[in-house]
Amino acid sequence: MIKGNTGGIRETVLSALESIHTIKLEKDVFISEEILVPMAEISARINREISVSIDRKGNVAEISIGDDRTAGLPAVTAAEGKLSGIRVFHTHPGGDSRLSDVDISALVKLRLDAMCAIGVAGDGRITDISAGFCALGEEGVSYRLTRPFSPDQATRVDYLRIIGEIEAAGVRESGVATESDKERAVLVGLENEALLKELAELAEACGIEAVGTFLQKKAKPDNVTFLGSGKVRELSLFRQVRKADLVIFDDELSGIQAKNLEEILGCRVMDRTVLILEIFAKRAVSREGKIQVELARLKYSAAKLTGQGAGMSRAGFGIRGGSGETKLETDRRRIRDRILVLKKELAELERARAVRRERRELSGIPRIALVGYTNAGKSTLRNLLVREYPVRAGAKNEAVFAEDMLFATLDVTTRSIQLPSRKVLSFTDTVGFIRKLPHDLVEAFKSTLDEVLYADVIVHVADGASEDIPAEIRAVESVLGELGAADKPTLLALNKKDRLTPEKTTEITELFPGYRSVLLSAKFNEGIPAFLEAVEALIPEKTWIERYRIPYSDTASVAWLHRNALVEEERYEAECVLLRCVVGPGVSGKMEKYRV
Repeated sequence: MIKGNTGGIRETVLSALESIHTIKLEKDVFISEEILVPMAEISARINREISVSIDRKGNVAEISIGDDRTAGLPAVTAAEGKLSGIRVFHTHPGGDSRLSDVDISALVKLRLDAMCAIGVAGDGRITDISAGFCALGEEGVSYRLTRPFSPDQATRVDYLRIIGEIEAAGVRESGVATESDKERAVLVGLENEALLKELAELAEACGIEAVGTFLQKKAKPDNVTFLGSGKVRELSLFRQVRKADLVIFDDELSGIQAKNLEEILGCRVMDRTVLILEIFAKRAVSREGKIQVELARLKYSAAKLTGQGAGMSRAGFGIRGGSGETKLETDRRRIRDRILVLKKELAELERARAVRRERRELSGIPRIALVGYTNAGKSTLRNLLVREYPVRAGAKNEAVFAEDMLFATLDVTTRSIQLPSRKVLSFTDTVGFIRKLPHDLVEAFKSTLDEVLYADVIVHVADGASEDIPAEIRAVESVLGELGAADKPTLLALNKKDRLTPEKTTEITELFPGYRSVLLSAKFNEGIPAFLEAVEALIPEKTWIERYRIPYSDTASVAWLHRNALVEEERYEAECVLLRCVVGPGVSGKMEKYRV
């Protein structure tokens, strides 16, 4: 019996489709052309999606017909630590075999053996096939996607070995090239070659190899294909010559532009915003960072749901929506519900951050926020400072990740240092900014970037090796303005001084006369004393040294001081504890009775 949307389909077509039920595969055969060919031909003929579910015995368990909005899967269950034993093949009449987010969600939630999408051209020809496999691990169920492969390759996938390894220890090799292999991309932009160079660095940071650039001298993007129909055909040939499997656009694409470009180019299309979101998703380490990235991706997806390309317009497989609910409505509801959950989690984490912030405020220690364009050297500078100027001898401060790549650091960290003058400062390293930074990312990271708002001084680190420092400084200023921190006392730290000529330095200082600026090299530890003197000159007097004599009957006050002040010295005597602390007004007032 054929399930799903069978209305308006001739009995002869349904009978032809029903005949697939009689096909039985060998246990070790992933799929056969005997099933693939009629699926593709009938799907092209009726212009609807066809889904075939197969069990591990090789039996066709269910056949379903959808349309461009709805589809379904058989009810399946999976034992703990096991997969469901069902693999699903479904057609995409638009020709794009890429699995959608909803397909992947069904794969993971139902723990399918595999979720496979068959790209079908208008003449019934199979363009390619993409597959997703689950991975079972200690942290739950995740997934791994393949690159598109041919029908012939599909019939030769070592299916039983893959499933065995998944259930034993997670996915290793699937028999076809996976997304862990480096993708090859053509980069496309309008007018600005400098931004294409930056786009190449972003691609590299995402593990994508740029194999060519394509620049269109066009002042305004075409509403339908971004480049114009003639240029898109030229780009299609260029992509094929360079053997690229991905095209990345430097500007944000609308849903209809993405859809049209994928159909014409015959490959996956990505814009700058999606690329940055991909990088953030890979780099986020803390729970807070991961939530912020997921929130930004969901908001972006929600904005692109209407008019999206084939990868986003397919039916929602197996996720429990109402029987009359369209795929678009289902996606919107799921995204809306997930956003609410993430915002609640983020609010909880923000409350904990606020408590820590209040403690730092109580201590009176001046707060310095390191901001700057991505890869300007903020984390390198922060690591140098905490290493060379520890708050106490022998103190160990964990270094943050610092590499010569864009967005090496996403998670905000705060550490204290002690100046030669004995003054203690806290330095907060923030996520790097960039031109065309997606608005949803700024919104999602606002709770973290609020640290900038509470800073006493902002240190704007600029990359002296960059060929376009003025534009990068302005991009950072723009984000600071969006955060409401543009009027903070700011020091411009021109990093990588070995790459700055006197002429270039003069040009920068003349373009930004409102800044006090210093030259330094975080990598080679040069210019740091002058940098710290400049920082110290900008900070308000908020802390001083106090000594306290606390009796053993009030050890709670000793613990409170450790939490809310910087204890430099602690000595235990016969009747009391002697402490030497760096304090602010809040601590001083509370501990007045013990002051020596």
